[in-house]
Amino acid sequence: MEHTFDTEYWDQIWGGERAQSMGSGAANPHLVREVGDLTPGTALEAGCGAGAEAIWLATRGWQVTGADIAAGALDRAAERAADAGVGDRVEWVRADLSTWEPGIGYGLVTTHYAHPAIPQLEFYDRIAGWVAPGGTLLIVGHLHQSGHGSGGGHGHGHGHNADGPPESASATAVTITERLDRDRWEVVTAEESHRTMPGPGGKETTIHDVVVRAIRRR
Repeated sequence: MEHTFDTEYWDQIWGGERAQSMGSGAANPHLVREVGDLTPGTALEAGCGAGAEAIWLATRGWQVTGADIAAGALDRAAERAADAGVGDRVEWVRADLSTWEPGIGYGLVTTHYAHPAIPQLEFYDRIAGWVAPGGTLLIVGHLHQSGHGSGGGHGHGHGHNADGPPESASATAVTITERLDRDRWEVVTAEESHRTMPGPGGKETTIHDVVVRAIRRR
């Protein structure tokens, strides 16, 4: 089923029964692997959900902006940051990422399964423009699998959806990296992976991910 990923949609999600599971996840393992060795600076988590990645970055010395369209997600994220002792290292911003502009560049811009109300690849184009020269772009998204959705995937903010995201919210490593100008970007990671984790009712779920990390040259 296709969705319009607008404010009404995400407010309903974060006000519904999925909110508890979506608001309790740990930081994405791809983030931990890809940026764990980077020198902390400023970071933007685009579509931060309940803040797991933003909080993980803050605990490692980053000054983070977490942006999301859903007020319920940001409320939960602020609570979790305070509990983790990093409330002063994260600024939470309610924003429609299909139109919002941060006005500055960041040393790290990352997103994890966020679905704004624009085509997925256009969203990745937008957030790439928010990376400062010398900075890093990290995209973790739903892998597009030809002929069907990427079943068993995460929803925005780490909620689980047994039906997977709609195809319009998925991508491949090639479709992402081919939009990055190689004169401007050095692609460090471009991979498609599959992992398992507990899903609804404790049933094991396979997660199909696409991961792209690139450094902005200028």
